[in-house]
Amino acid sequence: MSNRDIVRVRVRVYGIVQGVGFRYYTKMYADRLGVKGYVENKPDGSVEVVAEGPRDKVEALLDVVRRGPPAAVVERVDVEYEEPRGEFDRFYIRYRSRFLF
Repeated sequence: MSNRDIVRVRVRVYGIVQGVGFRYYTKMYADRLGVKGYVENKPDGSVEVVAEGPRDKVEALLDVVRRGPPAAVVERVDVEYEEPRGEFDRFYIRYRSRFLF
């Protein structure tokens, strides 16, 4: 796989997305897909996801994030593509900018 096949996205998810298991749901699917990065609750009530990996796997994770877990109500998803950095060794849940697990 060439570096061209690796993509990185920065995603903000808005709606009822905190307190509904969104981070754990996202991490579970990212781990299954082999995508690296993190998911973090933001102070404004949104959730941020940074994901890096093969394009098809990242796109599959985007589909998951657009749905959210059953208790979530996803109202808006903003996706921005960035240059891959290769900085993550796995997918993390971040809490106040610190990696938890």
